[in-house]
This record gives sequence, structure tokens and C-alpha cells, in this order.
Amino acid sequence: MLLKFAIQDFLDDREFKNLSTTTITNYKDILKQFLDFCNENEVLNVQDITPNTVKKFLIHYQKKGNNVTTTNSKLQRIKAFLNYMIEIEVISKSPADKIRRSKEDIKIEVFTDYHIKTMLNYYRRIKQREKAFFAYRDYCMIVTLLSSGIRLTEMCNLRWNDIDFRNETLGVLGKNRKYETIPLTDKLIKELSAYKMYCEQTVGKDDVNEFVFTNVYNKKLTPDAVKSIFKRLSRVMNFKDVRLSAHTFRHTFCQRCIQSGMSTFAIQKLMRHSSIAVTEKYAAMWGNDLKEQNDKHNPLNNLDI
Repeated sequence: MLLKFAIQDFLDDREFKNLSTTTITNYKDILKQFLDFCNENEVLNVQDITPNTVKKFLIHYQKKGNNVTTTNSKLQRIKAFLNYMIEIEVISKSPADKIRRSKEDIKIEVFTDYHIKTMLNYYRRIKQREKAFFAYRDYCMIVTLLSSGIRLTEMCNLRWNDIDFRNETLGVLGKNRKYETIPLTDKLIKELSAYKMYCEQTVGKDDVNEFVFTNVYNKKLTPDAVKSIFKRLSRVMNFKDVRLSAHTFRHTFCQRCIQSGMSTFAIQKLMRHSSIAVTEKYAAMWGNDLKEQNDKHNPLNNLDI
């Protein structure tokens, strides 16, 4: 079977299985790279793919700058494609079966209080001075990401009717197309209420977009647009020790929950991890931070014994 037709068949199957748009796009990008590499090396059919083909593809992009995490992600996608080829009986065995993931030195960046206060103060000054729409919107985006831990695409897809202001909850269409409800804090509810009021005053109550976060033309913000916003903010902030991205806010939310002593089960529910093992990985990663927090805040410290 020609590789280009096999890949299209696989992508059609992923869409049929109702995977998220982000996941399908990721599959498309990686498998297009794999197809181009195979064509350049005269590997035209699925049956012609060997373990060496896959390894050389991964090495080729490592030389172009792919880190270990990206390499492992590409291997995972290619394995899924080849497993599907077994499923539809194009091949009997996956040539990627014995290729193991590279060991990752996991270091997840999070924001400190300094980073957070600097970003929020920047937008506060603009709000007070210019009353600019983007300052109100971006400020609210940051506090929403920081306080809820939702993902970038989830934030972009957030509608006003997903927010229950009375019961202080948020409905989120998650990674696996599962609609879940998470609690919100009083502070976030107040920020969202104030932002909604500002939007109503700016464009008119009847003309407020159903989506919470929009551009200056009152159109829904895309994930790429938000990435551009944070890229511009990153240049202004000039933080040297952390990447300014939506996912860093999610990691920060998770880290603060762990440091506060919240149960792993509760964190899993808030983060909506598919497996508690994922949450436990983060808990283990920040184990040293937990010790530091315990040393600092332990109630025994203030007792004269």
C-alpha cells in the first residue's frame, strides 16, 4: 500500500474516532514529515518501512533541533500509525515495535510569584492608563489559566454559558472530548464577571460574543493567536528563566496545588489527567519543593517544645 494513501486512511480513521482537532493536526504534521522523509529515501510503500527507516527519520530531525520530548512524541505517533496498519492487515508486524523511547531529563518550568506579579502589574498599568481592550482581556486570560489550570484550546473554546457564576463552576470540553465541570474560586468568578461587564460596555450587551476570549474584531481567539499574544508579552517581560506559555500556567497551577498539600486524587480531578499516574509523576517531580514547603510552613516550627 502506498504510504501517502495509508497515512490519509489513518488520519480519516482518527477523525472518525472523534479525536480532538489539536491531536489530529499533530498527527498530520508529524506524518507529513515522515512521508516526505520516506519519499526522499525512496521508501514509497508501507511494507518497505524498516526499523532503520524510523530511526533515521528521528535522527534526521534531532539534527534539525528536535529535543528528546519531541523525538519521543514523533515515535509515539509513528507507532500509532503502524499499529493501525497491522489492524487493517496491511502489515503483520510493526517495524517500530522494538524502538524504545529516549530517556528524558524532565524539567518542567513554572512561574514564581515574581513572574506572575510582574505580568499582572504590567496589564494593570495599561488598564488604568489606556483602558485598552487587550489589557483587560489578557489580564483575564492569565488569571483564568493560573486559577483553573485549563489547557490553551480549552480556554479558546470557553463560552460564557460554560461559566456558572452562581455556583462558581466551569464546564470544560477536555482533551478527549469529555465535558467536565470544575470548581472556580471567588476571585476568579469576580475577575470573569468584571471582564464580562467590560465587554458588554465595549461592544454592547447584545453583541457580546458567545466565546469568552475574542480579538479586537469580536471574533473568537484561536490558539495560534494566544501564542502570539504570549510571545509579544514574553519580549516585554524578558524572563530569562522560564518560557511564557499557556502550558506553563497549567504546570504552575499543578505545582501550587501539590505544594499546598492537596491530595493527588483532587489534583487529578482538577487537572483532568486521564490517569492518576500522570499526576503522581508531577508529585514526585516536585518532591523536593514539598520538603522545602514543609520545612517552611510546618506547624511544629512555631511551637516551643
